[in-house]
Amino acid sequence: MDTQKLEELLLTVQKPGRYAGGEVNSVVKNKDEVDVRFAFCFPDTYEIGMSHLGIKILYAQFNERPDIWCERVFAPWTDFEQVMRSNNIPLFALESRDPIKDFDFIGFTLQYELCYTNVLNMLELAGVPLRSKDRTDFTPIVVAGGPCVCNAEPIADFIDIFFIGEGEEVDLEVMDLYKKYKANGGSKQDFLREAAGIEGVYVPALYDISYNEDGTVAAITPKDGAPVKVRKRIMKNLDETYYPDKFVVPYIEVVHDRAVQEIFRGCIRGCRFCQAGFIYRPVREKSVDTICRQAKALCESTGYDEMSLSSLSTSDYTNLRPLLEQLVEYTDKEKISLSLPSLRIDNFSDELLEQVSGVRKSGLTFAPEAGTQRLRDVINKNITEEEILRTCRTAFAGGYTQVKLYFMLGLPTETDEDLQGIAELGQKIVNLYYQSENKPKGKAVSVTISVSNFVPKPFTPFEFEPQITREEMMRRQYFLRDCLTTRKITLNWHESKTSVLEGVFARGDRRLGDVIEAAHKMGCHFDAWDETFDNEKWNRAFEECGLSQEFYACRTRSTDELMPWDHMDFCIDKAFLIRQNELAHKAITTPHCREKCAGCGANKYGEGVCFEKR
Repeated sequence: MDTQKLEELLLTVQKPGRYAGGEVNSVVKNKDEVDVRFAFCFPDTYEIGMSHLGIKILYAQFNERPDIWCERVFAPWTDFEQVMRSNNIPLFALESRDPIKDFDFIGFTLQYELCYTNVLNMLELAGVPLRSKDRTDFTPIVVAGGPCVCNAEPIADFIDIFFIGEGEEVDLEVMDLYKKYKANGGSKQDFLREAAGIEGVYVPALYDISYNEDGTVAAITPKDGAPVKVRKRIMKNLDETYYPDKFVVPYIEVVHDRAVQEIFRGCIRGCRFCQAGFIYRPVREKSVDTICRQAKALCESTGYDEMSLSSLSTSDYTNLRPLLEQLVEYTDKEKISLSLPSLRIDNFSDELLEQVSGVRKSGLTFAPEAGTQRLRDVINKNITEEEILRTCRTAFAGGYTQVKLYFMLGLPTETDEDLQGIAELGQKIVNLYYQSENKPKGKAVSVTISVSNFVPKPFTPFEFEPQITREEMMRRQYFLRDCLTTRKITLNWHESKTSVLEGVFARGDRRLGDVIEAAHKMGCHFDAWDETFDNEKWNRAFEECGLSQEFYACRTRSTDELMPWDHMDFCIDKAFLIRQNELAHKAITTPHCREKCAGCGANKYGEGVCFEKR
């Protein structure tokens, strides 16, 4: 590629830093001295992709191998895409600026269902056939991982290999197998068949799907020796698991521009709507010493003056107090801001507030998820209104004036009374602030209520539940708005059209690949972005393919229905999900994993919280 011409063209777009490369800690190698070239593609903008922890871990790990060169690729925004198409510029990697169609692997991380058209658009921009059956050459091999692959079926026809679970080991095992075939010869089909024998590898071409007359899945049939169930991979010991000591530092502002330190994986809680809380089980923690050592190394190699602790529920880390004592000593000395996202209401204490307050004073964020105790019990949130108010009282006494609360709308069994409960809870928190004797003088309170639409997801007890229709979402949103009576409360809600589409792809089957391709051909991409989402085109795509959004999103599924993802083994037993669903409809809660085992099935790994001494 003509570097001078490219740089001239970059000056014509809004943010040329998205495509320039050359950042601090980016890795450049001699392509003639490596055996495997891997294009790590994030199917969204640079700012979002560069904020994602998974790409940071795998990019650094792959590049530590002298025989592998991993480069980064992001979805070009609409302005640069137009420039690329007008000037016949193929999609290229940031480090070398080489076209990715010449790489051995093109890998996507699938974080969100609405990125699927971006995957197709990136393959098209690369000059690579979209469907795996049309890619007859051995390379490039198109692979994908991330949380969406727990139901990979809607995008299965476009991907050669899915990595199921955590990628640190399985990705490298597949690349080593590829090296063997590259050196000794062999067909792509033979390579895929052998790869399917590696735990955590799903090759969709090796499974035939048949359907009943009513449109439900009749059978999922493996062939050519592929396993009946594909079991996810996990890293059993996080202290020994690879973690980078440096991140690529972007030149332009990204969403989360800071050092991120992972402290544990999984979640003990079992909230019945939360897919991440189940698919990342069992809970495995890093030791305090490992966390502190890795966090210091990151700050020193990047120069970041902000550090965030990453987990699904930071305050559930068993050694949080000694961890914060060590970290705060370091961050105070180095003038580094420390943030603790994902705090639980029921274990937020004066002591924790004191440690956090010494470093950073900003708004606090909590997630009650539902406005009444009945509905919180349905979803197994296991927090009370008394705990919510006590936490806010503690925060106000500690000098905080801003509280952000997350709720879900459209949860199973939800009524208007539950929605009214959200508004009433917000008002109680406002009143609590003004009743607090220790509140900051002369400052007003700000309570933000953010409401997202419930989307039933695979491997949760609510995978059988219907999603409410778009019209009902809008009715409930306006009803909640009308329940609010004070300007001290700000209400934000999520676009209903995209929520329904997310619900379709979350539990969809392989026939949806035709819909995704039809929408892509009509120009759909960046569907998670309000300014580019086109609902009319999506409606036309479903019509053309003779499929119904309501069939996938809005119907109740029987517990004996064969789900499109039933050949994926995330070690969450279906019998457990059915039991939890029955308890939900009775509004009966289940204790968390450290109190009592609920028999989810994650103990198959013989690791994690399942085997801690209680």
